[in-house]
Amino acid sequence: MNVTYTTVGNVQIPDLVMNAQPEGNIGKYGRMSKRYLEEKHDGTFTVLVLSGKLTEHLLDIDRTAREQLEATIRQLATADGVTERLKATDQMEWLRRMNSIRARAEEIVIREVVYGE
Repeated sequence: MNVTYTTVGNVQIPDLVMNAQPEGNIGKYGRMSKRYLEEKHDGTFTVLVLSGKLTEHLLDIDRTAREQLEATIRQLATADGVTERLKATDQMEWLRRMNSIRARAEEIVIREVVYGE
C-alpha cells in the first residue's frame, strides 16, 4: 500500500481518503440497530466502522425491517380477519385492531431484524 503525505509546516500528514458511502437516510430501525450494536456488541460495531460498512449495514437493516413489518402486518391482519369490509362498517374497531396488529408486528421485527434474536 502506497501512502502519500502532504507537508504542513514541519509536519507530514498522510493523504487519507474515505471510501464512498452509500446514499440514503438511516431510518428508525437502522438507528435502533446502531444503538444496539454500540451498547451490546461494541466489537462488531467497531469492525463495521473501521471497514467503512456501518452505513451500508444500517441502511440494509432499516430496509429489511420496513419490508418485514409491512409483510407481517398483512399476514396478521389476514389471520385476525381485519378486512376492508370491517373498515367500511366499523372504522373505530378496524383502527383499534390495526393498531394492535402494528404493535405486535413491530415487536416481532425489532426482535428478529434489529436485535437479530
